[in-house]
Amino acid sequence: MTIDYDKYYPWKYNSITREDLLQARYSATNVISGIIAAPDSRSALDIFKHFIKDFHIDTFTTGEIDTSNRKRTVYHSMEWPDRWRQYYFQSGMLEHDPLIEALPKNHAPFTWDELRARNGLTIAGTEALTKVAAEGWVDGLVVPMHRTATHFGLVSLVTMNHRLSQGEKTQLTAASVVLHDRLRRLLPVEGFRIPPAGLTPREIECIRLIAAGMSDITAGEALGIRGSTVHEHAERAKFKLDAKNRAELVALAVGFGIILA
Repeated sequence: MTIDYDKYYPWKYNSITREDLLQARYSATNVISGIIAAPDSRSALDIFKHFIKDFHIDTFTTGEIDTSNRKRTVYHSMEWPDRWRQYYFQSGMLEHDPLIEALPKNHAPFTWDELRARNGLTIAGTEALTKVAAEGWVDGLVVPMHRTATHFGLVSLVTMNHRLSQGEKTQLTAASVVLHDRLRRLLPVEGFRIPPAGLTPREIECIRLIAAGMSDITAGEALGIRGSTVHEHAERAKFKLDAKNRAELVALAVGFGIILA
């Protein structure tokens, strides 16, 4: 597959293949250019994954989070091992994640070591990071994108037996912000691999049509279903996003990057 930079940039680049990017070591500037030009989310993620290997990043996740309402969680990508994913959700750690709890007081990117040094962890948070350190995950980087008092875009990276330097933090932060923005633009069009806030593709379609100003009947005609079925989908979507009404439902769907404005 060829990525044509001329299509994405006002300045001149030679066309290069995705394989060329993945085979070479490259700087944050290179990876940012590649991610911005990536025509799909898989390409953007592959370029990012190749880049972070040199920083001993073992796993990462990216998405949107509401620290006051964890039901409104949207994952763009979750590269966690299956056993950790199962533990995280089955143990209810999403509700008590020490890194998420730190977001309201830490709007700038921070490493786990920096959070420890600021005494920014609760006892439970310290125990949680001690538990993952036993797996070799001794440090990490949290890159928040502040949207409201409780709503954050987020990229969270975890190192394997490695502590990040300030230079590494700077490069990873730049690449993470660009990756997040690219995925936020691509996934509402491509479709989410992980249901955002638990929403089904049909519920998202209904929200998108409601946002376009369609009534239940008109939206149903567009989707080939009954208007009453559209109403049911919208009600379930309101419950999943904890929206009081349809106006808030649409606002939340746009704000959390589930649909495009």
